[in-house]
Amino acid sequence: MKQKENPIITFFASVSLALFVLFILAITSIIGTVIPQNETPDKYLQYYGEKWSTVFHALNITDMYHSWWFLSLLTLLSVNLIVCTLKRLPHVWQTVMQDNLKTTAERLHKMSPSRVFVFNGPAAEAAAAARVLLSRTSTRIKEKSTATATMLFIQKGAWTRFGVYAVHASILLIFIGAIIGTLYGFKAFVMLPAGSTTSHVYEMGSNRLIPLGFDLRCDQFTLTLYDTGAPKEFRSELTVLNDKSELLKKSIVVNDPLSFQGLTFYQSSYEAKQGQLFAQIKNTKTGAATGLPVKPRTEVSWPDAGVRFGVINFEETKNGAASGYRFKIWFTDGTGTPSEFWMDFGATAKIERPATTYDFTLTQHYATGLQVAKDPGVWWVYVGCGLMLAGIMVAFFLSHRRIWILVTAEGDRTEVLVCGGANKNKLGFENQFNALLARFANHAQFTPQG
Repeated sequence: MKQKENPIITFFASVSLALFVLFILAITSIIGTVIPQNETPDKYLQYYGEKWSTVFHALNITDMYHSWWFLSLLTLLSVNLIVCTLKRLPHVWQTVMQDNLKTTAERLHKMSPSRVFVFNGPAAEAAAAARVLLSRTSTRIKEKSTATATMLFIQKGAWTRFGVYAVHASILLIFIGAIIGTLYGFKAFVMLPAGSTTSHVYEMGSNRLIPLGFDLRCDQFTLTLYDTGAPKEFRSELTVLNDKSELLKKSIVVNDPLSFQGLTFYQSSYEAKQGQLFAQIKNTKTGAATGLPVKPRTEVSWPDAGVRFGVINFEETKNGAASGYRFKIWFTDGTGTPSEFWMDFGATAKIERPATTYDFTLTQHYATGLQVAKDPGVWWVYVGCGLMLAGIMVAFFLSHRRIWILVTAEGDRTEVLVCGGANKNKLGFENQFNALLARFANHAQFTPQG
């Protein structure tokens, strides 16, 4: 009598539950993509109005991937995968580990595909000939003999039955990584002016101040434009410092971030600092260089080089229909008489001093917008994705193939049964099986029956 299944286990192990949860997750993920996440309340009010803004906040759609109901859906899917695996895995394990030489002759005769041959000779010679023909398919032949029969068996890909459970495990690993990232990670933002240093960032959505544990300096920001005036590239020269010691320098652009101590800094945006300029100075003799923000009629210093300078005047220039500015610079490095000169905006001037020469460039002062992410669960996700790809390859493209040969002797008649099966890709197995049958049919002592 078949034992009645527990309805709770049946419910949580059902494929219907998995499909339903996946459908809901797909719908909610689309919503989370369409509706911006972790914006300020004012932006939701501006974009969607008071009514929908209230609904979004009540359902926590503005931070959907951290909401209790979205995490509950992930938990339900995880429970479904675990229960389904625990329910079905023992049977699969038993199938993989079973002794296939104990398969009865009655069961072998019912298998499809199968073929019977008559051997012209004694059973021992038939078994030896069958072993040689079967070895061309696989050399790992298992054998069992009795007084009346000999059974030969080969199999390939028994472990492929576990492919689907590798996919289950990969999904759980991805969920674990996502939960770790949710609990211990964050997404933040900082607007860092060129020449400035910060030791903290601000969490997106809440503006909570998050210490970095080190200092981050923007040495320079460069904006490149198309002929139309549209931004082509914006690049930030960043330096990581600890107690004023430089630990790491990197030039970042969009899709080429800086990573340090589990934090990743992405080039996200920029803004012009109105009324401010940015001076880039390089000592051509020593190679020392720096970038400093400048306000007109304000003295600026580069203490390490003993340099002081300032913009003491500026005027608008016109070249046909185009207009621009030029600036009068006062500059000294503590040697000789200070230099005074005019230069165009964006140009590079060479300042000849008694001991060396300086390259001096004056441009617009920008602040670089950096998006900062910390996700300690990302490696769990990477491992899960790799395991998922491997599991899918195994589950869909590989199969468990088994072939039996049963040699029996009844009086003067020696009968050879060749049969087998595969759990997937039956067409591919039939091609392999038919090649084996052809070798038997081409053998002089084997005669096909039926």
